[in-house]
Amino acid sequence: MGSKNKINDRHTFTPSLNEVNASINTQTPKTKFRRLLAFFGPAYLVSVGYMDPGNWATDIAGGSQFGYQLLWVLLMSNIIALLLQSLSARLGVVRNRDLAQASRETYPKYINISLYILAEIAIAATDLAEVLGMAIGLQLLFGISLTTGVLITVLDTILLLFLMNLGMRKMEMFIISLVGIIGMSFFAEIFFAKPDVSEIMTGLIPTALSNEALYIAIGIIGATVMPHNLYLHSSLVQTRKIERTDRAIRKAIRFNIADSAIALNMAFFVNAAILILAAAVFHKSGMFDVAEIQDAHKLLEPMLGNKLAPILFAVALIAAGQSSTVTGTLSGQIVMEGYINIRIAPWIRRLLTRLIAIIPALITVHFFGERSSGDLLVLSQVILSLQLGFAIIPLIHFVSDKDKMGVFAINTITKIFAWLCATIIVALNIKLVFDFITEFLTGESSLFLKIPVALVSLAAIVLLIVVTLYPLILRRRFHDQQMHKQPTDINKIEAHSYKRIVIALDFSKSDTTALNHALNIGGKEPSYLLIHVVESAGALAFGHEIEDKESQSDKIILENYTQQLLEMGYKVENAIGFGNPKRVIPSMVNSFDADLLVMGAHGHRGIKDFVFGTTINTVRHRVKTAVLVV
Repeated sequence: MGSKNKINDRHTFTPSLNEVNASINTQTPKTKFRRLLAFFGPAYLVSVGYMDPGNWATDIAGGSQFGYQLLWVLLMSNIIALLLQSLSARLGVVRNRDLAQASRETYPKYINISLYILAEIAIAATDLAEVLGMAIGLQLLFGISLTTGVLITVLDTILLLFLMNLGMRKMEMFIISLVGIIGMSFFAEIFFAKPDVSEIMTGLIPTALSNEALYIAIGIIGATVMPHNLYLHSSLVQTRKIERTDRAIRKAIRFNIADSAIALNMAFFVNAAILILAAAVFHKSGMFDVAEIQDAHKLLEPMLGNKLAPILFAVALIAAGQSSTVTGTLSGQIVMEGYINIRIAPWIRRLLTRLIAIIPALITVHFFGERSSGDLLVLSQVILSLQLGFAIIPLIHFVSDKDKMGVFAINTITKIFAWLCATIIVALNIKLVFDFITEFLTGESSLFLKIPVALVSLAAIVLLIVVTLYPLILRRRFHDQQMHKQPTDINKIEAHSYKRIVIALDFSKSDTTALNHALNIGGKEPSYLLIHVVESAGALAFGHEIEDKESQSDKIILENYTQQLLEMGYKVENAIGFGNPKRVIPSMVNSFDADLLVMGAHGHRGIKDFVFGTTINTVRHRVKTAVLVV
């Protein structure tokens, strides 16, 4: 057993993905092999982002236009991804922080808000690719219109809720099965295509790129090293429960690196297979302009002479889009909670993200036609690449910080390679942006468009510089604030007496616990208010006007509680509310001018959790008083 690893942090955070945090015990399995398998899973959820429909568009465009020339870009991207994902996993394992949480405790508020907005843009771009990919897959397989396919993608919210309710391990198995479907489909496609192995090996050698190839290459990098995956991986590794010793943490880091290597290499082979397929089938036949997924699907059968090829292509596309949906939602939840400390029900988060993606997809298909979907997919991946620097640079800072990471801070060689990767990505993005801005500003566009574009570009560059330099310049200041801040003198803490206490009851077994704690804390001096909220369908619709059997029964039970306490000498009154407890309870507590709210565990499960979420987290943010949860 190693010594206890002490990590000093300035803030207290709710665990990342709190519902599944430390839900998988890695110490329970008896054999070493089973303990190793207990760590495997997070990287597979991450890997689906590396083979989503956005990757398909860039890989097909790259293969058809430039043959095998961009294979080395794919390989380089995969090496960079493996390094960065291992750093992300290290951050989560060592500090029990995801990337967004680590940013919130390091950077000032204005930087964090900017980084949050950029992270949400990246997630929206990711979801846009998933929406279009799923819609195209449904169109190819069933012959429906692209617009109908886009609208159908809203329904995958139900699948996400079902998977989350089954638990983390079953969700991972579902994703791994979809990854398997994708891999086997393209293994068969490559078998049908019979590519030239010598040309494939030549494509792995780095070569200079034209401006057209550079645009596709940056799209490939953005589609491979995805910013939302860095947030996701640093959170998912925390689903594994480990001992907080140096030895156990070191072992967890090693196992997570192995998990990442297997999963991401699998993703590389899928992406390489798509590019090789496009090069062997289209580029070799002189079809250099096949950039649309629909065209690739349509041409596979006549060019390969196999009816199964287009079917496998469509099935793999649907599997890629569906698997990426799950990880996109989890990433959105992580960045929202980590950066701005706002928590909403997962189904609402999923629906909002999906609607944000559906709107531009519908607009593009309606005004520019279904043929524009391929360009939109490639553009979404370029947008992702432009966001990368804002996630990578903070990540490297955090895992290099010896004050926070202790003995697990990355060594000098790893640090050099990490910064080299960041420099390559940022340099490529700067060139792309510079070329675009130069062409745009010298063009015939209106001055009212040129000024905002120039200002936004300048602001992005300034933000990138600030994000890079802030931890370096102020590291000593952070350390001094942390080390020299005087702790509260506990000898001066005085006992607090409560005068007005609200006790929230849900008529479950937790009522007795809530009442006992509240009465023991307050005694017979305070004024008590017993409250209960009727949350039936009628109460949600009609509020206090409802007079159904449930509301009448609840009033009788609440009055019974009140009468018993009055007879025992307590000063008690009661009130009953109607509707959503998240809104009604805070309103009742604040109206009573309470100085303490006592709540028990929520009294509903299953489908009501999907509809209402859990009440406690929302209520404690909306009341103006102390909250005791028992």
